[in-house]
Amino acid sequence: MTLGSVIKSFPLFAVLLSTSVVAAPMDFVREVRPIFEEHCHDCHGPDKQKSGFRIDLKDKAFRSGDKHSPNLVPGRAADSPLIHFITTDDEEERMPPKGERLSSREIDILTRWIDEGAVWPDGIDVVEADDRTDHWSFKPVQTASASSEPRSIDAFIDAKLAEKRLHRSPPADAVSLIRRITFDLTGLPPTPEEVHEFQGEHLRNPQSAIRNVVDRLLASPRYGERWAQHWLDVVRYADTHGFEVNTERPNAWPYRDYVIRAFNNDTPYDQFIKEQIVGDAMGQDAATGFLVTASVLLPGQIGKDEPSKRLARQDSIDEIVTNIGQTFLGLSVGCARCHDHKFDPISAKDYYSMQAFVAGVEYGDRPLRTPEAEAARQEAAQLKARLTEIDRQLSAFVPLAQSGAERPRVNFQKNVDRFPPVKTRRLRFTVRATMSNNLREPCIDELEVFTTDGKNLSPDATVTSSGDTIVANRHDLKFLNDGEFGNSRSWMSNEKGGGWVSLEFASGQTIERVVWGRDRLGKFKDRLAIDYQIEIDPGDGTWKVVADSTDRRPFDPKDKKEPAFTTAGLSPDEASAAKALMTERKPLEAQVKAATGAQKAFAGTFRIPDDIHLLNRGDPEQPVEPVTPAVLSSLGKLTLSRDADEQKRRLALADWIASPTHPLTARVMVNRLWQGHFGIGLVETASDFGRMGTPPTHPELLDWLAAEFIRSGWSVKHLHRLIMTSETYRQSSGSAIENRRPLEVDADARLLWRYPGRRLEAESIRDSILAVSGQLNPKMYGRGYDLFDKRGGLSGFNPVEHFTGDGLRRMIYAHKVRRETEAVFGAFDCPDAGQSTARRIESTTPIQALNLFNSPFTLDQAAAFAERVKNEAGNDETAQIHRAYQLALSRDATPEELNDALPLIKTHGLAILCRALFNSNEFLFVP
Repeated sequence: MTLGSVIKSFPLFAVLLSTSVVAAPMDFVREVRPIFEEHCHDCHGPDKQKSGFRIDLKDKAFRSGDKHSPNLVPGRAADSPLIHFITTDDEEERMPPKGERLSSREIDILTRWIDEGAVWPDGIDVVEADDRTDHWSFKPVQTASASSEPRSIDAFIDAKLAEKRLHRSPPADAVSLIRRITFDLTGLPPTPEEVHEFQGEHLRNPQSAIRNVVDRLLASPRYGERWAQHWLDVVRYADTHGFEVNTERPNAWPYRDYVIRAFNNDTPYDQFIKEQIVGDAMGQDAATGFLVTASVLLPGQIGKDEPSKRLARQDSIDEIVTNIGQTFLGLSVGCARCHDHKFDPISAKDYYSMQAFVAGVEYGDRPLRTPEAEAARQEAAQLKARLTEIDRQLSAFVPLAQSGAERPRVNFQKNVDRFPPVKTRRLRFTVRATMSNNLREPCIDELEVFTTDGKNLSPDATVTSSGDTIVANRHDLKFLNDGEFGNSRSWMSNEKGGGWVSLEFASGQTIERVVWGRDRLGKFKDRLAIDYQIEIDPGDGTWKVVADSTDRRPFDPKDKKEPAFTTAGLSPDEASAAKALMTERKPLEAQVKAATGAQKAFAGTFRIPDDIHLLNRGDPEQPVEPVTPAVLSSLGKLTLSRDADEQKRRLALADWIASPTHPLTARVMVNRLWQGHFGIGLVETASDFGRMGTPPTHPELLDWLAAEFIRSGWSVKHLHRLIMTSETYRQSSGSAIENRRPLEVDADARLLWRYPGRRLEAESIRDSILAVSGQLNPKMYGRGYDLFDKRGGLSGFNPVEHFTGDGLRRMIYAHKVRRETEAVFGAFDCPDAGQSTARRIESTTPIQALNLFNSPFTLDQAAAFAERVKNEAGNDETAQIHRAYQLALSRDATPEELNDALPLIKTHGLAILCRALFNSNEFLFVP
């Protein structure tokens, strides 16, 4: 080629060369990584990861941080938060926060690299990433090989003690053992007769005596009541919805009863798991109450805008996932809602994939399909039939509308408008004015129309209205004639101070009475129609007034005494007959309410699942990619399709959790059982088996117990027997004064060189006081009794101070108001169900002593205790003192105690001694 031709071709050659240089892909190692190392690693490198973001490792750099998900978006530099932070003029946001800004050349390199796909070759990272799955709890349960010698709890404990040159303490005495075993399994003290029998058997054959008493107590119904409380602590069971409004959750208790029965029946734990996740497919409707035990905002408490609704829905599903994760798996899965889990191998995508399993679950009541519920339905039908007949008879004593007689003023709960029989197919109820100067829309919870033979036509009528205010699950036109009373099942007009509703029947009917109210349950005192009229269509398409408010006494909001029914104006014979009917009616209403309540459980409702997306920073307004149901990727490969059936999703999740090969499930439950007997688990953080949880003190023992648990068919009672018949459990709780070394080496007895005594829980203290005083009501199951003067609401919970009847049942049957501690025993670290309580931490405060010594409850029970002692011991004061000690402390009084007590009861009475015994450490602590 000549020089001239070279010169002529040079421009083209230069262009081609320039184009090839521009088109060359960015080299991560030579061009990108040096920028990260110089400007980013100090805050987002191996030693520090501000905002949860790390950029020195490939698998971390493309994950989400605490605030952005993710910071690098391959192919889209403009959408990558990292580019925003290095280019923004906002000094509060700009990165790096100190020092010089990145040069324009460096910004250009990073922008081009991301736009080109952010290619980061594998295997070139300078540091090695931590394997978050390399953790003891994520590995399979280790089982002993076939050639291994048989092991026992004691062998594992002794081996660990030997490492510290320690040994187990001597066995506890018989009285300490029978009290310890009885408190552990039933939460109640043994009777003097049970103590005496055990002492004799223990003297002859200690091992046999312990086995026999353990078997006897495991068969007691009191066992389920005790161990259900441990479970309810973890799942945060309560009888109110929580949050600021904290309204009553009246049908939550069937789940509590299910848990008690499950423990008493020794339901295999794998089945127990499945029933709580998908019990609707297993004949255990109440069991799925587990899914909805957490706090939730009701529809009327959520903003009406769509973003508020989406956020509330996200919160409610999050609570379900959190409950499943911490209860069954011992993992804080919920921490991955806004970003990848900082410590455990749980990505944000994992979290939302878990959400997809329960995306069709709604918080709500569901009809129970049990023999008991069916019996309750039949009972309610019979009771309602009798109520209908009573109302029909009472209607004869109600003044006729438009008869010239003055009728009672309108009532919030119930109003009866009676008129001469008239035939019609249509009836219209028109509100012309409401109380409070028509400032609110009128509300009617039920509009009933009765024929001359007492039949209620409303349930089958077609309803129309002038306009409705609809609030999901609270106010709707269809609630006007659904047969359910109360504000939460009512119609509300869309017009302040007015509106109408019309009922049309399938055929002409002869009617004579209309019954209506604003709120039959009497909880709401507003939106009442005080000026109204009732019209019927006689068949010619016109409306004829049959009753209105003009002949009623004027409404006076200050008059609180106006009854719904009055005998005023009746003859003596009529008044007597009416009073007899009203006397019969009142208990019938209570029985109907109880029977109706036994037909439903707050156990969730199920529908077509929501479409679940990975959310940027957990924000429902920033959906990213859609996800399908899938288990945690570090623990399994199970996935389902997006169109998978709702129930099938929950069933698949339950099967995965309850699998004998799952590394966490058996370990977590075994640890909870161990904690129930020793006060603290082999793993101290009972609901966190992740990398931030504490490691087990005896990992080999934990795995041996987990394997034994599975081998036994997941029998919880088998684990109780295994633990409680061990020599480790039977040790003395005292520490020898002459040997201080164990205290210096292991002050908390985590290695179990002695039995770690502990204080009774709040419920056991109250129950034990009632048992010793002879006042404990053994009634099981059903609607809870009240600890406060109200069952839910905003504030002002005044405690009940004196208890009778159902109020003397075990504390597990109390109506539990979320975030409201019980007046006396709440001070003893009793959870308020606001959060899951994996383990109760014991505190010691002055208020505990003051409550237990001075409360009306203690005074009442001390008096009852004294009366019991007198009845059983007679008038001899020495015998009385010994009997009081036997009942409260399972032993006779010592000579010194006798000398102290005799002058006390002579001067101040026996109840003072009984009160002192309730306050003694020997009564309050597990020996």
